[in-house]
Amino acid sequence: MKRIIFIVALLVGCVRQSVLAQEIIHIWDGTDVGSSRVTLQSFLPQTNQYAGLAVIVCPGGSYCWHDYEVEGTDVARWLQKEGIAAFVLKYRVQGIFPYISHSRAIFGGHKHPDMIEDLQRTIQLLREQADRYDIDPSRIGAMGFSAGGHLVMSAACFHATDFLASQGISHAESLRPDFVAPIYPVVSMSHPVTHKRSRRALLGEWGKFSRRMRDSLSVERHIPEDCPPVFLVNCKDDPVVKYHNSELLDSALTSKGIPHRYIQYQTGGHGFGASNVRGTAECRQWRSEFMKWIKELYK
Repeated sequence: MKRIIFIVALLVGCVRQSVLAQEIIHIWDGTDVGSSRVTLQSFLPQTNQYAGLAVIVCPGGSYCWHDYEVEGTDVARWLQKEGIAAFVLKYRVQGIFPYISHSRAIFGGHKHPDMIEDLQRTIQLLREQADRYDIDPSRIGAMGFSAGGHLVMSAACFHATDFLASQGISHAESLRPDFVAPIYPVVSMSHPVTHKRSRRALLGEWGKFSRRMRDSLSVERHIPEDCPPVFLVNCKDDPVVKYHNSELLDSALTSKGIPHRYIQYQTGGHGFGASNVRGTAECRQWRSEFMKWIKELYK
């Protein structure tokens, strides 16, 4: 009888783990935000190899759309295989029709602070429900690609600003990620090297002309003293987001004395994510370098 009870309990545990490992979480359920399309997809390892480490993955897409597979689920499956809990965030973006039609100039639509609200809400929920996902609330980081890299750096830079308060959400959790990994990120909104499509999508059709808005969302200008550790990667031959963006961020982090690792590859371009075929053999080394960095960070 004891053996039967043990087997049943084991099966129930396996089923629960399987369900949670592919769970789709609607992060704004139960609130007045009403953004049902914002989802968080979980990818949980059988055994967390890093004492409850979790990574929120933010795909890129110029704040207009999501490269959800290569920069989202593929990344999460790689982290899951490495024994790290991963959660892919489908945050609010401008959308393809508003991008083509410029309709937000008249009808409004998604723009800042929608995106950082989504990421802060995710951090809050994961810390509140850490036991449910077998993660450590003090080991929750964020990894972002291209515009998603700007988003995770924004979370690092502006964590002291509670963007959830304007939605009437009160909480006790810190909104500061414990580390961030911007990969070939958009960085500046004010420098000549800015990625203009991301800037328009983030600031809006009229906000993109505001010097104040451009400066306020240029993350290299707002590195706080308590910025979390940063793992930064880009390629010098990036044809989409000029490589100078990452150099600006590296310089800003260095001047503030923030612990970080910056790797600039000569080749690889843009948008390779966790792919085994996109980019070059050189740039695809970033995944093993990230794992080395994480092991050193949490040794």
